[in-house]
Amino acid sequence: MDEKEKIFIGVGAVVFRGEDVLVIKRGKPPFLGKWSIPGGGLHYGERIEDAVRREVREETGLEIDIIGLIDVFEAAPGSHGGEVSVHTLLIDYVAEWVSGEPQAGDDAAEAEFVDMDTAIARFSWDKTREALLRAAEIREAARKGS
Repeated sequence: MDEKEKIFIGVGAVVFRGEDVLVIKRGKPPFLGKWSIPGGGLHYGERIEDAVRREVREETGLEIDIIGLIDVFEAAPGSHGGEVSVHTLLIDYVAEWVSGEPQAGDDAAEAEFVDMDTAIARFSWDKTREALLRAAEIREAARKGS
């Protein structure tokens, strides 16, 4: 199998602290310099939710509690202005901040909590904005259910 024919599985989290949401500015390709949610690659043998916690910790220094699955998103090779070079599946979760202050690490150049409107305005990919809005709905439903 050609390297380009492999499928990359990524994980990410929409992390809330109060009414604010965590955003990171990517420090490495793809999407260098663009704002997103923290996340990265799933390692062989790693449980998905463990990968989400690890990626958030590596990129921001924060500890989180996962509330639930948002959705699985897909990016095809050559999409997003050619930024995506491999077939990518992204599994995104909604989470609550537990501890720590955001500090950029790993492939994040910046990390901070911002209000929802600022996050939506910063995100360049509609699927990231969609994940954020779905995360807010899931979080609200979880709050009403408790």
